[in-house]
Order: sequence, then structure tokens, then C-alpha cells
Amino acid sequence: MSADRETDFTQRLAAAARQEQFLTVMSREDAHAAFRAALPHAALPPETVPLAQALGRVLAGDIASPIDVPPFDRALVDGFALRAADTEGANAARPRRLALNREILACGIAPTGSVAAGTATPIATGGMIPRGADAVVMVEQTEFFEDTLAIDVTGPVRPGQFVGYAGADMASGETVLRKGAVVTAREIGMLAACGLAEIAVVRRPRVAVLSTGDELVAPGGELRPGAIYDSNGAIVAASVAENGGEPVPLGIVRDDEAALDGALRDALTQSDLVVLSGGTSKGAGDVSHRILSRLGPPGILVHGVALKPGKPLCLAVAEGKAVVVLPGFPTSAMFTFHEFVVPLVRALAGLPPREEEAVSARLPQRLTSELGRTEFVMASLAQAADGLVALPLPKGSGSVTAFSQADGFFAVPAARSGVEAGETVSVVRLGAGVRPPDLTIIGSHCIGLDRVVGLLAERGFRARTVWVGSAGGLAALRRGECDLAAMHLLDPETGRYNAPFLEPGMTLALGWRRLQGVVFRKNDARFEGRSAADAVNAALADPDAVMVNRNAGSGTRLLIDGLIGAARPAGFWNQPRSHNAVAAAVAQGRADWGVAIASVATAYGLGFLPLAQEHYDFAYREADREKPALAAFLALLRTRAADAALNELGFKPGGGES
Repeated sequence: MSADRETDFTQRLAAAARQEQFLTVMSREDAHAAFRAALPHAALPPETVPLAQALGRVLAGDIASPIDVPPFDRALVDGFALRAADTEGANAARPRRLALNREILACGIAPTGSVAAGTATPIATGGMIPRGADAVVMVEQTEFFEDTLAIDVTGPVRPGQFVGYAGADMASGETVLRKGAVVTAREIGMLAACGLAEIAVVRRPRVAVLSTGDELVAPGGELRPGAIYDSNGAIVAASVAENGGEPVPLGIVRDDEAALDGALRDALTQSDLVVLSGGTSKGAGDVSHRILSRLGPPGILVHGVALKPGKPLCLAVAEGKAVVVLPGFPTSAMFTFHEFVVPLVRALAGLPPREEEAVSARLPQRLTSELGRTEFVMASLAQAADGLVALPLPKGSGSVTAFSQADGFFAVPAARSGVEAGETVSVVRLGAGVRPPDLTIIGSHCIGLDRVVGLLAERGFRARTVWVGSAGGLAALRRGECDLAAMHLLDPETGRYNAPFLEPGMTLALGWRRLQGVVFRKNDARFEGRSAADAVNAALADPDAVMVNRNAGSGTRLLIDGLIGAARPAGFWNQPRSHNAVAAAVAQGRADWGVAIASVATAYGLGFLPLAQEHYDFAYREADREKPALAAFLALLRTRAADAALNELGFKPGGGES
């Protein structure tokens, strides 16, 4: 390395080690107060739009009807316009005969004659009531005489019967819609009935959406080593639209100060609000804080909020517009977006605050939390015998799927170090409805189960899956938190899978068999052509060989422990929760070997040395067997459709004894 390059690297290393950007953490309440004090959360000025484009918009002012609706007295039924007095005393035995006028009043036809005493005029529903008439009799209550062009009315008609009067729906000058109303299809109909072709609505806030980071690749591009797809940009843009804003996607900006400076200034010129994701943490690549300090007063208001996830949030104001820098991790970004940005976007759009729907649920296990930070915990809901149970999701702030898999979230106050088992928490729903899934499955993940759950959905049952490992699933079943525990636990004493671990009242449903084995990069002489046991022994003898383990409590971990005994080779403490994570570590060269199922090894292009056919089964409570969703799942396991799906994935359906 040249002297100049060595100096440059040393400087960059020193910057990273110093972490020059220091956070000054505010409480959640103080951060909200500072943001609102610096930037009014008020509706933007109005704009006029055609009625056809008004759906979902917010009215900028009250709207009064410029006309009567209906604009004339009209018939509410098909029949005859007449004078009610002419029918007094009429009955079936003594009907009243009325001569028909030589006019038929269809819709859209203005009357040319009047209704004199003893006469009637045929009229259609919606037809204009002629002069002299004060009621309408239904066709069914008359008898027509073609030879004399007259009708008999077989019952009395009261004045005003079946007449819709002018202005009965909306009177001229009447305020029919109020400022701030959201225009739906119903309001569109009212406005059209008033004859309004365009209306004044609150201008939608234009929200510039930027993603920052050298590691980001736009969806559809090719991932290079160390890169990830930009999901935050898409999520933020969609959330802006959901809350009444107009997203302005500006793409990805690299961690280059000049480029980001230019992108930010450009974003400010074409939007009402700028949202960046990434660039808030204390890292050498994060330069947004320096740029924000140069954009003009008041600049940075908040940099660091006592939230978990979401601590590194940055709130700034420049040129009278908000600039919000969200954390890069997806869950952190979305929590802080909904906490701080959504209220502003909705206020600018003239919308009221979101009406959050919350349900009470019991927390089955103690949950620890960090004192001094309000923690938001993603959770799924399950129906237990004593009501709803909130199951915290075992995914961190870097998870993209946490929001989609969760039913909601609950908050742990900053002043508490956790929530005790059995406590009731208030779960804020993420989406409409409060109905929990029909079936909750907790335990070890398998792509075969993903396929079976899809088949179950086709039969009308919605399942929720939570991956915590086999032992975790069995514990959840024991506590009554799920309907099924997905498991593949080997009992070393009996050599049997799963059945030895069941407790009284539990029953095992046979699932399928998966081939477990040692995975490695092809052409590695330490593994190629050997048996699994010999290969592992060779790897244990090589100080340079790095393994990737599995999480404690998983069935695969029990298999690994039997292979390596008391050895603790390099990589032992790297313990991911899935077969895919193991295969990725080996394929990317971060580890040399691990244990995974054959289908995953094939998907990642790895070598595979068979170890054992493991049994992937499902435990359930015998007392719940007849519950509709559980019964449907158990029946599905024995269908040709399920067998075909599992065979396609390389699994062996059913069979054998656990």
C-alpha cells in the first residue's frame, strides 16, 4: 500500500473509531414538543381539482348547495299524479274514477298541462309533479279502462303521498359538507347532485423520499457482496400515500457529502417535507448531520430520541420545511416514521390524527426492557382459553418482515425495566380488525410448512407462524399460546424424534421427513468425498476451519451437539436461527461448514454430506383436535395436494414413527 493510500486509510479508520457524530438523546415527549414548536402542523393552502379527481381529498372549506336537490317536486313511484281530495272515501267497493290527461310525464319531461279536479296524469318515478297535483297514487292501487281512458282509484290517497319535494334532500344554500371532510364515493355523489364540477381541497403535501447508503441497491438491480435492496424507500413512499401525502421518490444517494448535500437541497426545492432513511447513526459513513447544519436555521432540532427501536432519529427544519432523517433499519425507520412523520403529513394534508385501534392482551412471559427508553415491541396475537395473548416477535430493528408479520405493537414505558409475565398490555393494531388468526403455529421454520400453510389458506383458514425453534414452540404450546408446535427434536437416549418430549394431553401429528447433513463449499478437500462424521472430525482438527452453529433449543442444534461433543471450534458461538442463515454463511465464505437440510444446500449451491432423516412433526393439545382450523390442518397433511407440494421440495411426507 502506498504512503498516500496508507494515510487515507488511517484517517478513515480514525474517523470510524472516534464516531465523530454524537447523539444528544431527548425524551419522546421533548422531541415531539421541539418538532411542533419549530414547525406548525397545519393544513396546506387549498387547490381546485375536478370532481373526478377529488376522491380521498380533504375539503378546504364548507360547501353549500347552489341549488335545491331535487330541484323540483317529483314522483317517488310509478303511478298517477292527482288531487288527493278526489280520492276521499274511495274503497274497493266504491272506487273513485278519474279521467286521464293526454300527457305522460317521464323522467326529464317538463309538464305542459295541469291536473284539474277529477283528472290524473300518468307519471314515472322521478317525473316532475304537474301543476294542480298534490299526490301520486301507485299503479298497483288503480284499475285502467282503455275504452274511456280513465282509472279507478281503490283507496284514499293522502296529500303529499309519494311526492318528493324540491330541496327535500338538499336545500339551496344549505351547508352539505364541512371543511376537513374526506371525500369518499358518497361525497362525490352529493357534490355531483349539486352540479359542482370542481371543488377546493387541501393541497396534498409533496414528500421527497431519499434513501442513503453505499450498501443500497434499487429493487430489480443485481446485489453485489455486502449490498442489500432498498426497502425503506418503498415503504416510506407507500406510507406517505396512505396518510394523504404525495410521495416524490428521489432514489438512492451514496454516502458522499457533496452528493447528499446537492440531493437534499434539490429535494427541498420540490417538496413540502423531506424524509431520508439511513445516515443517522454514529458512523463514519453518516454525513447527513453535517449537511443539515448548513441548510439554514433552525437546523437540527433533535438528534437522538429515547425510543427503542429508533434512537438515532434526526429532526430538522430548513427553509420552513421539515427534514427528517430516519434510522436505516426498517423496523426502526417505520416506528419513527409513524411516530413523528405521519402526524405532520396528515396535518399538512388536512387529515385528523390516525385513530389507532387497540386491544388488551396478556403477556405470557416476562419481557425485559432498557430503562430510560420507551420500547415498542412488535407482537402477534393468539387466542388462548382466557383471552388474547400477545406474543413478542423475535426480530430486531433490522427486520423487514416484522411489520407485515405482526398484528400490532405495545409500548414499554421508559420508566420500566420490563413487563412481568401475566401482565395485560395494550396492543395497537397494525391494520383493520381485531380478529386473531384462525391457527397459530410456533416452532421451527420449514419451507414445507410455508407451502402447507398456503394450501390451508386456499381452504379458508388463516394461519400465523412464529419461528422460535422447536423447544420454543413446545414451550409455547405448554403455555397455551399456540395451536401447533412445529418441531424436530431428537432424544439422544431413545434415538426417537419429538414423541419423547410430549407432555400429558399432547398429541403428535406426523409431518414429513427432511434430510439433514453437513453443508460446505464444493471442492473443499476437507469435506468432499468423505462421510459426514469424518468430515466434521477433519474440520475439528483444522484450526483454520470455521463452523456456523445453530441456536440453542433447535432440533438441528441437538444434532450438532452430538457431532462435536464438548469441542468448541471457531464459529461455535455464531448461532443463527435458520437453515438459510447457515447456508448463506457458508456460501459467502464467512464459515466453512454447518448443518442444514438438503433442499437449502441445493438452493445455495453447496456440497452436502447426509447425516440423518429428521422428523418434522406437529404437537397439539388433544382437547383442541376438533377446532375447525386445527382439524383442517391435520386433514390437509394427509392429502395428495400436500404430498405433492412436499415431494416437490425434496421432503418425504408422513410415514415412519417419531
